[in-house]
Amino acid sequence: MSSSVSRRRLLQAVGATAAAPVTGSVVRASPAHAAVPPARADIGVSAHPFALEQVRLTASRWLDNQNRTRNYLRFIDVDRLLYNFRTNHRLSTNGAAANGGWDAPDFPFRTHVQGHFLTAWAQLYAVTGDTVCRDKAARMVAELATCQANNSAAGFSAGYLSGYPESDFTALEQRTLSNGNVPYYTIHKTLAGLLDVWRHIGSTQARDVLLALAGWVDWRTGRLSGQQMQAMLQTELGGMNAVLTDLYQQTGDARWLAVARRFDHAAVFDPLAANQDRLSGLHANTQVPKWIGAAREYKATGTTRYRDIATNAWNLTVNAHTYAIGGNSQAEHFRAPNAIAGYLNKDTCESCNTFNMLLLTRELFALDPNRATLFDYYERAWLNHMIGQQNPASDHGHVTYFTPLNPGGRRGVGPAWGGGTWSTDYGTFWCCQGTGLEMHTRLMDSIYYRSDDTLIVNLFVPSVLNWSERGITVTQTTAYPVGDTTTLQVTGNVGGTWAMRLRIPGWTAGATVSVNGTRQDIVTTPGSYATLTRSWTSGDTVTVRLPMRVIMRAANDNADVAAITYGPVVLSGNYGDSTLSSLPSLNPSSIRRTSNTSLAFTATANGSTVSLGPFHDAHGHNYAVYWNAGGTVRLANVGSGLVLGIQNMSTADGGRALQWHDSGTADHDWHLITDGGGFRFRNTHSGKVLGVLTMSTDDDATVLQWSDNGTADHRWTLLDQGDGTYKIRNEHSGKLLAIADNSTAVGAFAVQGPDDGTSDNRWRIVRN
Repeated sequence: MSSSVSRRRLLQAVGATAAAPVTGSVVRASPAHAAVPPARADIGVSAHPFALEQVRLTASRWLDNQNRTRNYLRFIDVDRLLYNFRTNHRLSTNGAAANGGWDAPDFPFRTHVQGHFLTAWAQLYAVTGDTVCRDKAARMVAELATCQANNSAAGFSAGYLSGYPESDFTALEQRTLSNGNVPYYTIHKTLAGLLDVWRHIGSTQARDVLLALAGWVDWRTGRLSGQQMQAMLQTELGGMNAVLTDLYQQTGDARWLAVARRFDHAAVFDPLAANQDRLSGLHANTQVPKWIGAAREYKATGTTRYRDIATNAWNLTVNAHTYAIGGNSQAEHFRAPNAIAGYLNKDTCESCNTFNMLLLTRELFALDPNRATLFDYYERAWLNHMIGQQNPASDHGHVTYFTPLNPGGRRGVGPAWGGGTWSTDYGTFWCCQGTGLEMHTRLMDSIYYRSDDTLIVNLFVPSVLNWSERGITVTQTTAYPVGDTTTLQVTGNVGGTWAMRLRIPGWTAGATVSVNGTRQDIVTTPGSYATLTRSWTSGDTVTVRLPMRVIMRAANDNADVAAITYGPVVLSGNYGDSTLSSLPSLNPSSIRRTSNTSLAFTATANGSTVSLGPFHDAHGHNYAVYWNAGGTVRLANVGSGLVLGIQNMSTADGGRALQWHDSGTADHDWHLITDGGGFRFRNTHSGKVLGVLTMSTDDDATVLQWSDNGTADHRWTLLDQGDGTYKIRNEHSGKLLAIADNSTAVGAFAVQGPDDGTSDNRWRIVRN
């Protein structure tokens, strides 16, 4: 928390009790109406998501997560959720029991989670037509309206709606609030939930309660000077600028934009506008919703400063503050840029942060749909963190607050404030439980986008798209990421020529696109979108193949500490109930896939075999996500006995590789970095990787060091000769690492040569 009492301290004081799971029957229907459209169109947008009701998940892990959350949303007692509202607004609780955890009657920011429930009910109704969820949302809105109508008797100002007294806002404005409350954080959740019930269910009562509460915010903040407002913004405020901007777009009333801009936090926005990383030490989830607000303020106003703030924030966070699973922060706070290996703790990756980073990613993609790296990140965080956040053994889809990344970490163990314990039906109600409800009722929202008549496919998930505006249905069938292939069948009124754009992830190589079994001659560059333009016929089937490989993803701050990835999937080691006191030492060359029907792998770590599997499936056991994959090797030529180094110990691009006595200098040490089925050799002294001059495929082409820019000549395959020696083959040319003229002389240069069986083609890999 950014206030004087931290979430951690508050959690230590609040117990968590579990209630017995209850399930209800599931009714599948279609929403009775379309979403309420906004009054204003967004500025600068060139790609649009489909409405929630237009995309349906089919049988998959994703649908399982949605259904577990659906069970919980149908189960929860609305009267218990209303307890604090009714008490605060001087109304009868109708005999309902109070909740525990963050919704207990004495918890500072009680009634924050109810807005999440409103959003999740509304989203699930839009997605599935579930009338139980619709009716629960409508009932809560009606009771909130009753609470709001009793403000005069309760001694509150018109429009106020909360579970704690309005005096907390007075203390906040005077900077004397000391009970740990974050009042605008909770108001944001209520506003957002009401807005979603209005938009997705069409409730005019939700609209009226929303406008009254927003009017109260306008009155309350309109009395403050700019200096007072900025001081108040030091306390966590959720996404107030975002929801009020949304209200402006939804209604067209400029009043709400003016209120939204009062919540622009200069101390955070100014450095980001200048692309300065001053995130270290900041409470992470206090900031991300503000960035979402900046993106939405750009779309409402066209002011490029807002766009720059959101874009720079995303770039800095993803590139310098994000773990391999896509989450960020430790103990809820950003650390120094690139500080990853130094913070592998039990309290990493608060789920709220990742949920909100996904929302920010969506905002930016709408502005720049050619930037495939946005959805490369989205997929990484969505698959490895968010899908695994939910407990598959819980029929109510309970979730973790943090996702531990310490050696021997385990989901669902330990107190929420120090590990990954599961949420409960009525005893927790953390922020991450609230965003978890939203996350797992909108898992389909980013699979497809559209830009004019172009269909954009971002994610590879079993699903059905109803492109109703064009009378087209797209059915995606896939076992991805277990398999590397997905098919998209296009049916309906498909006539005419239009384009389908398919994300080609940055981690793949050799992607192919076929139509009705015929491979298409289109560009499939990794980290881009492949564009398939054709005159379509109903029944056309597009097949996309995205070859996957094992790649070690090194921590930004320590190249010797790395996570294992296979395609989009982070693999973790299964250590059962064994404890780990440090990172296991992994032999990257030992990683082997052991099944064609599941993502099952083995590797050697600490001298023993360990089973590896997808981290999103790592439940019920202790795991390792990061490994000590370091240590360096020396490459000793069998023909000469000399070791490979860089001429004159150069650190420059183009420094030639040669053989020399094993004198112990740093330029003789190499990191083996797993890359697909091969390796890159990174020189410890220079940081450059071994490659071939001008990417030549000729015999005797010069071998040298170069910046690690990912070109194919930087990747080498180790061919085990069975006698402790290896041939080292360049994957680009197919030639072997060798010594010019088969020389045994000190200073002879390394070249690539044919596989002619000479001893200078063989190397001993000596670990230091």
